[in-house]
Amino acid sequence: MLKFLSKLFSRRTSSRRPDAAVDFQTLAEGNNDVIFRCGKDGIVNYVSPSIRLFGWVPEEVLGQGPAMFILPEDLPAVLAVLEKHKAGVESTRISFRLRRKDGTPVWLEASARTVADAVCGSGDVVVVLRDVEERKQLEERLCRLAMTDGLTGLANRRAFDEALESEWLRVRRTKGRLSLLLIDLDHFKGFNDHYGHQVGDDCLRAVASAIQEALQRPADLAARYGGEEIAVILPNTDLAGAVAVAVSVRSAVEALCIPHVVTGAGAEKVTISVGVATALSAVGASIQMPAGLLRAADTALYKAKNNGRNRVETALVLSGDISTSSSEASTG
Repeated sequence: MLKFLSKLFSRRTSSRRPDAAVDFQTLAEGNNDVIFRCGKDGIVNYVSPSIRLFGWVPEEVLGQGPAMFILPEDLPAVLAVLEKHKAGVESTRISFRLRRKDGTPVWLEASARTVADAVCGSGDVVVVLRDVEERKQLEERLCRLAMTDGLTGLANRRAFDEALESEWLRVRRTKGRLSLLLIDLDHFKGFNDHYGHQVGDDCLRAVASAIQEALQRPADLAARYGGEEIAVILPNTDLAGAVAVAVSVRSAVEALCIPHVVTGAGAEKVTISVGVATALSAVGASIQMPAGLLRAADTALYKAKNNGRNRVETALVLSGDISTSSSEASTG
């Protein structure tokens, strides 16, 4: 379609045949896709009536540049494509978000082709725009599913690993700090054995929801780390801040009051143990790789288990050294 339109326009501009102009306009105006023609500066000199699908009328678009109807975040990529056409590239394809007249965005796929112009030499660019909003929404849903744990709705292990690596690179770059919580449900095997795995799944979902709700910042990431273990990444958080979050999370889970008569500790409700690790940068310090932070959090979690469960323990990672200390225990 795009190649055919380009040939029609090329015939029109080279021969100035009236029937060629009619052919181009008739085909463009009978197409469900939106057809643009613009100079290599991006100024629109033709747009098909189907632009009305997005609330605009052709007269509002003619003579305008891409900044009028393309989202600012996507504009640089579109301008870069125009530069390619200026440099002699014949055809390009790009996806971007167009702004409807009511301000709402819609994903479009643009196929663009430079057409020969024997009269002026420079040539215009013919662009066919196709609505791909549903496809983009499907891609985003699939992406979320690929990074989401199906049982708890938290991020999955893949998402956790990628986020931890990204945050670690930021720490290395900014010489900042990063904290990690490792959370484990106390006596959960006994819970599953006593109540059954379906109730166990319900319990995991409830605990995951309570942990997620206890997190205050959008940047904090809770993920199902494996089995009944949940990990929480806390960017830009020192040890004291991480302990405060851990205490809040532990209290939120205990407040659910999920019955658990086989805890072996007389608590008779579901509780969690939390290991907290914080990586601190220092001038000249060699910060461990993310695996070191995970080992530190696991060390703290193991200590919480050994010290009676339903408590928070900490570990500090600095210059490759790990030290552990007790931070908080249940008061109930």
